[in-house]
Amino acid sequence: MPLSLAIHLAVHLACTYEATARKPGNVHPGASFVDLRWEDFIASAAAIAPVLPRFAQEGVGVMVLEAIRATRKVVRTNTNLGIVLLLAPLVRADVLGVAVGDVLRESTVRDASLVYRAIRETTPGGMGKVEEQDVADEPTMTLLEAMRLAADRDTIARWYATDYAGLDDCLGWLADALERDRLCPERAIVRTQLTILAEIPDSLIERKCGRAVALEVMERAKELSGADLRTSEGRSEVGKFDRWLRSYGKSRNPGTTADMITATLYVALRRGLLPGSLPFSCDTSE
Repeated sequence: MPLSLAIHLAVHLACTYEATARKPGNVHPGASFVDLRWEDFIASAAAIAPVLPRFAQEGVGVMVLEAIRATRKVVRTNTNLGIVLLLAPLVRADVLGVAVGDVLRESTVRDASLVYRAIRETTPGGMGKVEEQDVADEPTMTLLEAMRLAADRDTIARWYATDYAGLDDCLGWLADALERDRLCPERAIVRTQLTILAEIPDSLIERKCGRAVALEVMERAKELSGADLRTSEGRSEVGKFDRWLRSYGKSRNPGTTADMITATLYVALRRGLLPGSLPFSCDTSE
């Protein structure tokens, strides 16, 4: 299979898997928000899958802007800014055959400018304003340098600043979940989400609701660490968490965690850690 097609399929499948898994607080086929539906995420997946490998030779900034513009042609709301920001360096690294850290260190001021433009066109929620290198202004430093400035308040920026160090943890959690949940992708994705939420405050929730709420989400997720998703009791406990997250509309939507899961799924698919041939949903009557 040609590399560009393999990457296209991995991007599409990673985005589709993430959106379809019935994760607490997120959109999926059985849950939506007023302005955000599962169909929006599926359309967005189809939009960016061919774009990211097509523009991979031109740099991360071009990739992000072109992917966001392709998305805006099919949906009217922000479905995938964080996903695109995390996938673009990974896809470019795959195309060039280099480490993702090499891609990040080659970033330029132009890359930062194009990414800032993409962010402005997406108008994500809860961004606020910062004193240095605010996205409303024209950047004067490289994309990696700008991300380093934001690393203390944003998990995606922290991944950039640390050569995606958090990816290894997520891949390990996904592998453990696949083994524990008998190679059921959906259950493994849900369990991986719960693990990430228990370990890392979700940046989107923290921006919208504050640090205290983000930490409460962590504590509630930790309480579910032993839940058996194969049983009605385990699913009931996860359902209670889901209802609590949704009780304030989408302000507690763990969107940054969903972005991390998508990047993790992409790498797992590319490395063969998650065979694309597995049935996605599993019989729950075990």
